Amino acid sequence: MDNRSIAQLLADTADLLEISAGDPFRIRSYRRAAEAVESSTVQLSTIANDPKKLQEIPGIGKGMAANIQEIERAGTLPLREELLLKYRPTMLELLRLPGMGPKTVALLWDALQVGSVEDLEKAIAEGRLEGLPRFGEKLIEKLRKGIADYKERSGRFLIDDAEEAAEKLIAYLKKFPGIETILPAGSLRRGRDTVGDLDILATGPACAEDCVGAAVEYVANYPAANTLLAKGQNKVSFRLRSGLQVDVRLLPVGSYGAALQYFTGSKMHNVTVRQRALKRGYTLSEYALAKVEDGSFVAGATEEEIYAALGLDWIPPELRENNGEIEAAEEHRLPVLIEEADIRGDVHMHTVETDGKNTIREMAEAGIKRGYEYIAITDHSKNLAMTMGLDDKRAVEHIRRIRAVDEELEGKIRVFAGIEVDILADGDLDLSDEVLAQMDVTIASVHSLFNMPEQQMTERMLRAVENPHVKILGHPTGRLLLRREPYALDLGAVLRRAAELGVAVEHNAYPDRLDLCDRDLRLAKELGCRIAINTDAHHTSHLGKMRYGIEQLRRAWLRKEDVLNTLGAEAFLKALRKPTQVKDRLEWSTRPA
Repeated sequence: MDNRSIAQLLADTADLLEISAGDPFRIRSYRRAAEAVESSTVQLSTIANDPKKLQEIPGIGKGMAANIQEIERAGTLPLREELLLKYRPTMLELLRLPGMGPKTVALLWDALQVGSVEDLEKAIAEGRLEGLPRFGEKLIEKLRKGIADYKERSGRFLIDDAEEAAEKLIAYLKKFPGIETILPAGSLRRGRDTVGDLDILATGPACAEDCVGAAVEYVANYPAANTLLAKGQNKVSFRLRSGLQVDVRLLPVGSYGAALQYFTGSKMHNVTVRQRALKRGYTLSEYALAKVEDGSFVAGATEEEIYAALGLDWIPPELRENNGEIEAAEEHRLPVLIEEADIRGDVHMHTVETDGKNTIREMAEAGIKRGYEYIAITDHSKNLAMTMGLDDKRAVEHIRRIRAVDEELEGKIRVFAGIEVDILADGDLDLSDEVLAQMDVTIASVHSLFNMPEQQMTERMLRAVENPHVKILGHPTGRLLLRREPYALDLGAVLRRAAELGVAVEHNAYPDRLDLCDRDLRLAKELGCRIAINTDAHHTSHLGKMRYGIEQLRRAWLRKEDVLNTLGAEAFLKALRKPTQVKDRLEWSTRPA
């Protein structure tokens, strides 16, 4: 089992213990262990047989090591299952709603026997929450909206979770003799920011019609499948423990390209392609491109030959949304899309100075391993108290430490000094201009007061980008996928002003943000905005999340030339907005304490 899944089981157990008013020390131990597991660079499944190695991970003691071994053995934790039986399996869903922590869930259970989102919705409709402690009108309204949002996004999964599930299944399929080519299709292949279900296509000698039965049985016995939904002649459908539905199709070699084109989608892209085929005297299905008059085979083994037969250049999957890609393919003007290899630096990351898990040096070394020419350390400012954000004095001291590491590395990588400074309620920034003037990279972001009216939020953002020291606007819409909707904002007005001032806008590649989304990235480009892509890394392993953001840039039709951090180190710095000079720099070391 992967680290994230283990961490989730431990975190679930902590939540359920808190709901049941368990021992606070025990609850903290589970939470600490969950955090340790998720942030570990070691895949615990590789050392699960060695409790001593497990206990070498900070936050994992003897008892928790035993719990992790049990998770690896049984796929779950007995205490978690015991607590779910005491309450309901749906109890954990309540914790995904805004304003619902374990104590609030416990209160609802004890008072009203509310144990699911549906129970809560009914209790609100019947007015049964009124009069309960802490349940004022504002919270009830917040819950009502939260339930509506939850229902809308229910059944969707983050792209990295879906990709991880696909990788595990593909590794399993590759072990079967005669299965040679395996690819995910559907929204995962198109790089959608969330995924509804998982389509996996496989081909090879074992998938031929006369011998596919054994491969079907092999797929149907996939150990991670929780519920088998269907088993047909060449298709197996099942649901994973997470709830993600998976459809595996085993295809003969001659039809693989047609099936890949068909099941990749999107629906409207396929409709338009099929209409084009009909106009040319062909029919296009998941089996082949064939002539209408006699059904004779034209193409099917590869996508390239199908598109070519229709007079089109091959269209990258990320563009297949019926947004003009077919016309562009016909006229040979599809863009050369950006690739992950084009990125030469990541300029949004955090260290142990605030809420990160690694030091400046460790983040820099991780950047070197990825072949980057530069990184920027951008810890939080003081307004984000939960992260131990920096005030002016600590920020200046942190700059010195960053510059010292930059010198120590002797050109192996450039380490820029930066900050992710909070945009306050009135649009002011959380640090003084004198300190911001000393930064190479200043990212301004909203981390609070998300429920402002649209006009007020827009004015707040506009005032922030007017500050001459702001060089990048961080995760501009504030969304958290499957958890929080974007705040109300006239994004067009903000992007337009950012373009005028030379302020770059960020695409935050971390998979629960992916902000700006592909649509907003297209708008940013149209308005002339400079775009930077960053991982917002809080751990060295997070630098690898860059690929999820690259998919969104590709979906927005962006090229290498459209993205700032495809530039080399010096060119990148020169391309950033130039602030007005501040003569009097703060020198805290010379000031009395």
